[in-house]
Amino acid sequence: MNNLTGSTILQLILAFAAAAGICAAATPLVTRFARKVGAIDVPKDDTRMHDHPIPRLGGLAIFIGFLIAVVVFADVSKQVQGILLGAVLIVIIGTIDDIVTLKWYVKLIVQVAAALLAVFHGVVIHALSNPNIFSVKEYLSFGGTVKIVVTTVWIVGITNAVNLIDGLDGLACGVSGISSLTMFIIALVVSDLNVAVIMAALTGACVGFLPFNFNPAKIFMGDTGAYLLGYVLATVSIMGLFKFYAIISFAVPFLVLGLPLFDTTFAFIRRIASGHNPMHRDRGHFHHRLIDLGLSQKQAVFVLYAISAVLGLVAVVITMNGAMKALILIAAIVVAAAVLFLILRRKPKDAKRDDDESDIK
Repeated sequence: MNNLTGSTILQLILAFAAAAGICAAATPLVTRFARKVGAIDVPKDDTRMHDHPIPRLGGLAIFIGFLIAVVVFADVSKQVQGILLGAVLIVIIGTIDDIVTLKWYVKLIVQVAAALLAVFHGVVIHALSNPNIFSVKEYLSFGGTVKIVVTTVWIVGITNAVNLIDGLDGLACGVSGISSLTMFIIALVVSDLNVAVIMAALTGACVGFLPFNFNPAKIFMGDTGAYLLGYVLATVSIMGLFKFYAIISFAVPFLVLGLPLFDTTFAFIRRIASGHNPMHRDRGHFHHRLIDLGLSQKQAVFVLYAISAVLGLVAVVITMNGAMKALILIAAIVVAAAVLFLILRRKPKDAKRDDDESDIK
């Protein structure tokens, strides 16, 4: 934070405010556009929590606010260019899918293409801190094809993980906002000011959209927004979080994006163990289980906000303190996760849905 000056602070504030203001102003226009083109989410199975049709192109407003703020206030380096180009591709496929439902494999192919756009512009995971604290090797290096595959899997995985938690009003947007705020703080701690500006813009876009998306939602961000938020968080985390080679820093990106990652991993393991297709949608996600336990939508969302915020706080502490304190904090998180697992452990209901639908929505 030593590099923070008055002009830098103003730049960060303006990036946040511009993204929030533009997104908020664009959302009513996008709502009308969504109704005009028929981008409406109609509840058709018990995995959906709303009881009436709601427009679902809100991600366009998030994208407009984010894009303008980044172009105006950030340093659009080669890496940032790759991220923005990939984001455009993600928004295009998300918008089409929100209007006319696409096959899951079509979306997956485009997601891989968007990830490779970022990769070939230098957004690559070259190394990861070694999780084996007893090893003499401080970090694990990836070379050649391996680093491309690892990076692509990370980007596509996070892109879809955010989409999978988009099941309650304001959930994915709020959790993504908390994750981007966490990355913003970490970027300030390690003096990565360009990443801080980008994350200020993403946080602002989420804040600008949330009043329209919080329960009862006036508009959903749809696949357009969920894919966009996941993609940007995944790619920018490579620019920032994967740079650390400290002994415990391998955990930082996984903690920042912990809620969608853990929910997605748990969903895949649960479905495979029960003999189902891992892409088959059910009522086993955390937000469904909280609702089934008797919580209201708002209560469930706030519980998941709190979990995401705690994980983010741990990630920030790791970047600021010694390895032993970080290990203790991670142990506490593991215990908390185990308790949460025991509380939420119950057999989910299978959703009635068409055979060609999957959790890559």
